[in-house]
Amino acid sequence: MNRKLIRTTLADVKARREIAHQRDQANGGMQRSGMPPPRGPQPSSIQVRKRQPPPTETHAEIYYYKKQIDAHTSMVLVLDDGEEVEGTIEWYDRGALKINRRSAPNLLVLKRHIKYIYKAEERGPQPVRVEETEPEAADFN
Repeated sequence: MNRKLIRTTLADVKARREIAHQRDQANGGMQRSGMPPPRGPQPSSIQVRKRQPPPTETHAEIYYYKKQIDAHTSMVLVLDDGEEVEGTIEWYDRGALKINRRSAPNLLVLKRHIKYIYKAEERGPQPVRVEETEPEAADFN
């Protein structure tokens, strides 16, 4: 069975509105109830939707934390004062992260004190400190 969807076109809607407008004017501006037509814009049969604001929570942060927790990724947290804390994220909360560290005690870091976070593997090569020592006395004889 072949069914055809029938949709009204914009021209049809305008034509119906024009016919209704002409009919109202032919009645002398009176509606069936004997009252004059209300002033101002008339609500149409098609409702106009207001644009919704974007969501305040995208859940991207939660997804990122969960991914790093599951993979046991070593992360570096840079705090507001410039201190860096390295470890894996054990769990997270709305306001805090628990960081497991290998060579130091575990920490509970409040998110408001974190400037930014990145993976430890993305850290650039660390500059090697070469301590200058006095050159040994060479015997040129």
